Amino acid sequence: MKSHSDIKRLSRLTSILIQLQTKRLVTATELSNKYKVSKRTIYRDIKALENAGVPLLTEEGKGYTLMEGYKLPPIMFTEEQANALILAEQLVLKNNDASFVNDYSDAIDKIKSILRYTDKEKANLLVDRTQYNEVIHQERSSNVLSDLQYALTNYYLVKIEYINKDEAVSERMIEPFALLSTLNWYLIAWCRLRKEFRFFRLDRIKKLEVQLEKFTPHNMTLQEYFDKYQ
Repeated sequence: MKSHSDIKRLSRLTSILIQLQTKRLVTATELSNKYKVSKRTIYRDIKALENAGVPLLTEEGKGYTLMEGYKLPPIMFTEEQANALILAEQLVLKNNDASFVNDYSDAIDKIKSILRYTDKEKANLLVDRTQYNEVIHQERSSNVLSDLQYALTNYYLVKIEYINKDEAVSERMIEPFALLSTLNWYLIAWCRLRKEFRFFRLDRIKKLEVQLEKFTPHNMTLQEYFDKYQ
């Protein structure tokens, strides 16, 4: 069985490969900062990728690049579709949930990694020309959206520690039903404590644990919910 450090390193190697496929050139310093490891560790990772048969080229004093033509099988995005996804990332970066921002950014990296080199250069140019630092560095007020999406689609119970508007803390067992976004993310869920559907603001969920137990799905659409309960 792989240790936690082995799994972490494998995940980093995979991510480094994606970075190499996303950009024409990456530096050891850039990778070191991104993964919060030493440059010595990055050098070892690059060597491991080379030993695994990844055709890496070193541009002296500049960084690492993949040999032209080495990439995963292409996904047939048009240039306009790729641009739409890149611009959508800027809207996502405004979101208040850190897990959602990270997951979307990782997905965009994977998409860019398998574009043709000409499209990749255009995509990265678009990113450079549309990025707002105040959005990128915006403080995130929650970090639970990804877990809630998983629980919602797989019908897992969720235990939360929730702080209401009066700052009273309660522990709830909930059945996630829907997620809504306005200025903040909201979860609609059946609350087993209150025995009714309730709205929960994600930035007021201070602790969240997805349970192994499943609940019976609520067989109605979101519109049917609003028609019935609102």
